[in-house]
Amino acid sequence: MINVKDKVVLITGGSTGIGYAAAKIFLKNGSKVVIAGRSDSAGKQAVSSLREISENVEFIAADVSNPNNVKALINSTVELYGRLDIAFNNAGIDGTFASITEIEDDVMNDVIDINLKGVWLCCKYQIKQFKAQQSGGVIVNTSSWLAKGAFAGSSVYSASKAALDGMTRALAVELGPDGIRVNNVNPGYIKTPMLSRFFDPDSKEAQPFKSHAPMQRFGESEDIANSVVWLSSDSASFITGESLLIDGGLSIGGQR
Repeated sequence: MINVKDKVVLITGGSTGIGYAAAKIFLKNGSKVVIAGRSDSAGKQAVSSLREISENVEFIAADVSNPNNVKALINSTVELYGRLDIAFNNAGIDGTFASITEIEDDVMNDVIDINLKGVWLCCKYQIKQFKAQQSGGVIVNTSSWLAKGAFAGSSVYSASKAALDGMTRALAVELGPDGIRVNNVNPGYIKTPMLSRFFDPDSKEAQPFKSHAPMQRFGESEDIANSVVWLSSDSASFITGESLLIDGGLSIGGQR
């Protein structure tokens, strides 16, 4: 078992996909978990299922682009469990993948609000809590392989995630003396509801995307979640400022 027993964990975007998978693994390893999201119904359904693993899980509705929501989310987590040890800032949106000349300006604002500003706000108030506790802390953010790679039409999403990688490095330098570690995970093509909005992962249409990765498959949510839990544990205690590609080799250069 990875040693995260009795740790208090906050997961944004925790009702589905990678966030939900991470909540399951944290709970199986003895953590106390708060999941957050914008949908009450999805959050309550997720908690109902997660309580089959452990009763130590709650849902709090929050919009991470709203500073007051973020502050209330962290305050409520501390009220529930007495402290905050680990934060997995996973909430994100895909926006529109299209030519830059076809994307509406509002799409850029929405993606940056959630994917970058939202993570920045979460980090800000999580770090305030860590410093108040004077016991360090761990943050893991969800970036993307598109922070380092690209394809035609990914300009907005790629920009939001590349900025997140840069922010994580800066925070790691700033917060290392306080015993606070900050890292990213950078998923490739993972079978989540977000990917399914583009194509059915099991369809013929998806095959070219699957075959481009050397491992010849799409990732599962658990492939990312396992790495998140490991990065959050003392097993990774000397790792900070990293953006860990978990993409089955998708972003390796060269013609395939």
